[in-house]
Amino acid sequence: MIDSKLLRQDAAAIAARLQSRGYTFPLDEYQRLEDARKTAQVKAEQLQATRNSLSAQIGQAKKNGENADALMAQVAALDSEQKDSEQQYAEIQNALDALLATVPNPPHESVPVGKDEDDNLEVRRWGTPRVFDFPPKEHADLENIGLDFDAGAKLAGARFTVLRGDLARLHRAIAQFMLDTHTRDEGYTEMYVPYLANAQALFGTGQLPKFEEDLFKTALGERHFYLIPTSEVSLTNLVADSVLEEADLPLYYTAHTPCFRSEAGSHGRDVRGMIRQHQFDKVEMVKIVAPETSYDELEKLTANAENILQKLNLPYRVVLLCTGDMGFSAAKTYDLEVWLPGQGKYREISSCSNCTDFQARRMQARYRPKDSKKPQPVHTLNGSGLAVGRTLVAILENYQNADGSITIPEALLPYMGGITEIRPLR
Repeated sequence: MIDSKLLRQDAAAIAARLQSRGYTFPLDEYQRLEDARKTAQVKAEQLQATRNSLSAQIGQAKKNGENADALMAQVAALDSEQKDSEQQYAEIQNALDALLATVPNPPHESVPVGKDEDDNLEVRRWGTPRVFDFPPKEHADLENIGLDFDAGAKLAGARFTVLRGDLARLHRAIAQFMLDTHTRDEGYTEMYVPYLANAQALFGTGQLPKFEEDLFKTALGERHFYLIPTSEVSLTNLVADSVLEEADLPLYYTAHTPCFRSEAGSHGRDVRGMIRQHQFDKVEMVKIVAPETSYDELEKLTANAENILQKLNLPYRVVLLCTGDMGFSAAKTYDLEVWLPGQGKYREISSCSNCTDFQARRMQARYRPKDSKKPQPVHTLNGSGLAVGRTLVAILENYQNADGSITIPEALLPYMGGITEIRPLR
């Protein structure tokens, strides 16, 4: 959530920054509510001051043996007026909070201004795409290697997939390799987290209320839960409603979980194969850091995701998202796009974002600087390290052979129990 102090200082400047990401801030409505809030706050403070003064007069009158009935009657009348005033203030504040809950994070000054993915800025490339001596296939066209889209549709419908045999093992190996790399080499703490989350957790990281249609919702009696769209929700909310010490920071968390997304706005997109699924696995990285370090930490986070692709020898490029293409909670985002020879294009495989204090304010996640007694919001970052299914897709397309087999990348051999290639099933 946007810092309300910054809005009060210069709402017009914040509105201009938000306009660059295609969001029109309701400046007039905000100003109306903010003015009403100030008026209600001043009135409440005046009533409280009057009540305090009368209470002091009552005490003095009793001390002097004087009749204080008239003063007490005034206090009784003020009590009712004060309750009404406090209720009015609360209603105005709730309306203001509801408005601000739908406002995205203002972009960082280094983010290029643009409308959509066509305005994103390529930062760098790594690796050279393989030159095939046969026409490379898209992963969905590879025959009898264990991709079973029909079984997925039979069990759950479109955008679900069953993996069989060695391909299922490869999928598991990819996740284990990612976790080992992040924990052993990069200092992350591995976590096992719930796959269900409550509404407050999803509000904290920005999925609610704006993106409820993209979530799967379930219930147990009167208790409602959401299937997590990413373990960013679970990992980031570990510090919700808490005050950390500066010495506790930074915190690096990683987890392997399934993720669930309804893909409500993606009808007709990537309907073939595993690129866009309702259920997919992801190894997530989350950082909880001090504000002054967060943009350096974003570069490190992105490098951690790149490290996985480099170890797997998968060509990719890094793209800085423009203002119009960033996620709701992000102030700056790098996408990693892996080369898919079957499609002949780069496709997103990771998104690494600095959410600054935006999520922290929604979650009430704070830390106490060593030179200050007053807690301040932490900064939160998240990134895919990587999406497991899309990594599997990239391996299938980049490591395919003319005979239909798939060579196992060298980095994954220790996890495959002696299997060096996946051959078509009989």
